[in-house]
Amino acid sequence: MVESTRARGSWWRSAWLLGPALVAGVAYLDPGNVASNMTAGARYGYLLVWVVVVGNVMAWLIQYLSAKLGIVTGQSLPEVLGTRIRNRWARRAYWLQAELVAMATDIAEVLGGAVALHLLFGIPLLLGGAITGAVSIVLLTIQTRRGPRHFEFVIIGLMAVIVIGFVAGLFVAPPDPAGVLGGMLPRFADSGSVLLAASILGATVMPHAIYAHSALTRDRFAAEVGRPGIRMLLAVTRWDVTIAMVIAGSVNLAILLLAAANLAGVDGTDSLEGAHAAISASLGPVIGTLFAVGLLASGLASTSVGAYAGAEIMHGLLTVRIPVLARRLVTLIPALVLLGVGFDPTLALVLSQVVLSFGIPFALVPLVALTAQRRTLGEHANRTITTVLGVVFAVLLIALNAVLLWLVATGA
Repeated sequence: MVESTRARGSWWRSAWLLGPALVAGVAYLDPGNVASNMTAGARYGYLLVWVVVVGNVMAWLIQYLSAKLGIVTGQSLPEVLGTRIRNRWARRAYWLQAELVAMATDIAEVLGGAVALHLLFGIPLLLGGAITGAVSIVLLTIQTRRGPRHFEFVIIGLMAVIVIGFVAGLFVAPPDPAGVLGGMLPRFADSGSVLLAASILGATVMPHAIYAHSALTRDRFAAEVGRPGIRMLLAVTRWDVTIAMVIAGSVNLAILLLAAANLAGVDGTDSLEGAHAAISASLGPVIGTLFAVGLLASGLASTSVGAYAGAEIMHGLLTVRIPVLARRLVTLIPALVLLGVGFDPTLALVLSQVVLSFGIPFALVPLVALTAQRRTLGEHANRTITTVLGVVFAVLLIALNAVLLWLVATGA
């Protein structure tokens, strides 16, 4: 009886430690993911299913390494790099590329929220972007004033809304099983499919999620390391990352499959507005509304996490701490400018994911290198197989980006 009580107590204790990966995982469900996966499914059917699956497998390892770095060192990845990059100009250059990636992320998230508000309530895009930014400020206020746990609860609640909004359509119109299996064969059709593959990977393996996850575990477990011990925290974190990546991967795949099964060949479905109209027409207004609600929750949750990551990047690399709320106001400007000049929101979303894909090596290579060092993580340093997998993933991602750059440069 005593052992049973202890077991239940241990289970609840472990469950209570879950959360940081779910918050970081929201970055994998941002509007850029929706645009990239929806466009891929509408244009190429099931062709790029394998990209979503491979990207999610990569993401599991990457997010776990980021979380481990934060738990073991008590520092975020930007903080560690801020102390390791001694040359001031090199550190500033590194910060600049990371900052550009964070800004591209923010653009995608605010634009997605604006489009969702327009679809739901007919609100003009510029006003919708401002409202999205205002709500994100409220969410960030919860994080700064109530602490990481309350912030986790809110973000996880929004994640539940995202899941329902994007997965519901598959129960009404399920995909073709043969098509899904065929999509598991790695291949491309043309340069456009390579562009979308890079966009999907940029939306799946998110640089700012790598920076944010190490900071989230640092903040969440700062008072926990001495009690349950690092090994227990790492074990719980593996479950946390697994749950988060299963949810994120399933939703991303659901979005692509929904488009492949219902939007292939339909005119105008390469935009979020057109996809929403087509979904409403073919699957009914209820599914269309759920899709728009999911998109709104995606924009609100992910823009809050993105602002958190951006503030951590600046603090860690420049040792400059600007209040998250003040930074949130500043980083709204590029998205609002794009909305104000009438730039196509869906195109901006897809291109923002391509920018993110170019930021992946700058986050991933240092992460793998640092977590492989015993002088950094001691006995918790990566095993050889973990480091090898990290290197392989980094090489694959960098190679795909090089091919993409060549295709864009040659106009292929």
